[in-house]
Amino acid sequence: MDANAMKLLAAGIAMLGTFGAGIGLGNIFSSWLTGIARNPAAAKQMSTVGFIGFAATELVLLLGFVVSMLLLFVAK
Repeated sequence: MDANAMKLLAAGIAMLGTFGAGIGLGNIFSSWLTGIARNPAAAKQMSTVGFIGFAATELVLLLGFVVSMLLLFVAK
């Protein structure tokens, strides 16, 4: 296998983490909306926790993307 094929394979493997992040984001917002629908008075408190969970999950997605791009364009 040549070096270019290995780079493409490694970049694809690095992007597999984004699937988990997408599923995690769906679960976070599903639970968030369900919680707000059940208890609208606690919406402000849930918003803070929801955005923190969103940011943490999005960080995993962005790190996978950055690693993939580094493997494609920087690795020799």
